[in-house]
Amino acid sequence: MRLLTTYFLFLLIVLLFPFGAMAQDSLSKSKSAPSKMKMVTKDLKKSLEVNDEAQIAQNYERLANEFQNKGDYAKAEEYFKKAITSYTKLKLVDDKTRVTRSLAKVQESQKDYDSAIKNYEGAKAMAEDKSFEKINSNDANRLRYVANPVAQESYVNSNIELLKKEKKEEEVSAAYVQKAENSLKQKNKEVAIESYQQALAYAKGKPATTIKINNEIAKVYASDNQFDKAIGINEKLLAEAKTKQDFTTQIKQLQSLSVLYFQKEEPSKAITALKEAFDLALQKGNSAEAKKSLISLTKYYNGKGNNKESLALYDQFLQNFDQLVQSDTTLIDAKTFQVSEDKIRQLEKEKSLKDELITKTSTFNYFLLGSIGLLLLLFLWIVKTLFSIKTKNKEIALQSLRREMNPHFIFNSLNSVNQFIAENKELEANKYLTSYSNLMRNTMENSNKDFITLDNELEQLKKYLELEHLRFQDKFDFKINVDPELDAERTMVPNMIIQPHLENAIWHGLRYLDDKGLLQLQVQLMNGKVTIRIDDNGIGLTKSQELKTSNQKAHESRGMSNTKERISLLNELYKKNISFQISEKALPETGTVVEIVFPLIDK
Repeated sequence: MRLLTTYFLFLLIVLLFPFGAMAQDSLSKSKSAPSKMKMVTKDLKKSLEVNDEAQIAQNYERLANEFQNKGDYAKAEEYFKKAITSYTKLKLVDDKTRVTRSLAKVQESQKDYDSAIKNYEGAKAMAEDKSFEKINSNDANRLRYVANPVAQESYVNSNIELLKKEKKEEEVSAAYVQKAENSLKQKNKEVAIESYQQALAYAKGKPATTIKINNEIAKVYASDNQFDKAIGINEKLLAEAKTKQDFTTQIKQLQSLSVLYFQKEEPSKAITALKEAFDLALQKGNSAEAKKSLISLTKYYNGKGNNKESLALYDQFLQNFDQLVQSDTTLIDAKTFQVSEDKIRQLEKEKSLKDELITKTSTFNYFLLGSIGLLLLLFLWIVKTLFSIKTKNKEIALQSLRREMNPHFIFNSLNSVNQFIAENKELEANKYLTSYSNLMRNTMENSNKDFITLDNELEQLKKYLELEHLRFQDKFDFKINVDPELDAERTMVPNMIIQPHLENAIWHGLRYLDDKGLLQLQVQLMNGKVTIRIDDNGIGLTKSQELKTSNQKAHESRGMSNTKERISLLNELYKKNISFQISEKALPETGTVVEIVFPLIDK
């Protein structure tokens, strides 16, 4: 009767207190794992409170990784999906690619192969590196042939080589585990063990992974009835756990040893290992493993009809029950996380409302800014149009001024021809007309250009001076000097700025001399600027002004103002800072000097 009552109480405790569901496979590091989970949860709540999307994404990913390490793949999947949503908002492609692959892995662990394939393909599409693109493609194809281990093999081997090249040791280890599992499906235990050992080589520094792989190797040996090898592996793991005082691993290895001893038909050793595991679980407050060990022990004793031993174990469990519950950090952390998760849900809702409000506010602000922007663009368009019109008017004015022909030049040229004809100088008249027509053609060809090359300008000026010299050969000679440092074919000069001053020097200075005068045109490079100097030894400005008729005074005034206007327009349009000045030589010398200065302009 007492046995039945105790057994009933035990069943009631198991039903009302399902600690195994929460703690199973969760404490490979006893107290460090819950504290780390607590820290990540705290960081996540803080980032949600301040609405820091980047930190939220990272903490979702960290929390998902913790759940994955615990073996809670459903929770890991939930938080990986949330991390992907945040990384998508932030447009962080590399992070999104990484987490999408992690999501595929936890879905694969839950045997949700369709979803896993979809996410491996998604990671492949986002991967910028060709190697990672191929790795994800291999994983997707591997799952498509999940029922065909032979077809899977090539994809696993391909990933192992690619991951080695990328030096992804943790993933190489996982790939070797996949290869081992594939070999087991093909009944090739020798290759499976070899692959597990390769996985161990790449799992250095990952104690939990190392333990898990060693346990898998032990299972393979056990399945092949090589119990001594399997027991040797578990005993080694047990010894290492004792050295590190890793009590959860000690309990698990003792439980594994008990299974092996039962299979080896050494029940006494199996029971000893189970009792040791049970006592250690009670002592260290690991309720899940205490329950697991107790069930195994009572199952054995009940099978042997040894109800006395079962009753003693129940009594021991019940006597330590209160202390076990109080000392089991797993239960406390589980409850704490449940409360924290409720807070996280609340904060997520608040964040969603904030984001919605921010979106609506941003939409209005964008509309407002867009309207202001359109008005600003309209204003700028009006300003640009007015500026364009103003610039066009200046260009037209400049072109008009440039095309103004000196009427005195035309009329005097025609008078000269008439004079040659009257004196029966047909040869001179023909020569003059030919030179005149060539000059006019060149002038008209360049009339639409604001700047021409120096050699082109000098060629026109030389033709002009030769033409005038033909008419006034007894009045002056001319010289043209060009600085050798100037490249006449590349240097640009203002069009038709020089000619009017040469004409003035001849017509209002040199032709009134009793003796033959000299007209000099010098082009020099000085301090990075081009200086054009027109020097004559004519009668000078003062005496020339006295001799002029009213018509000539008007003509010269218009010629000078034309030049000044054109220089002003060129400076406004091209910002070249062209300067111009004219001066009369001091006695006893006579004549005028014109100087035009502008920056060196390369073609």
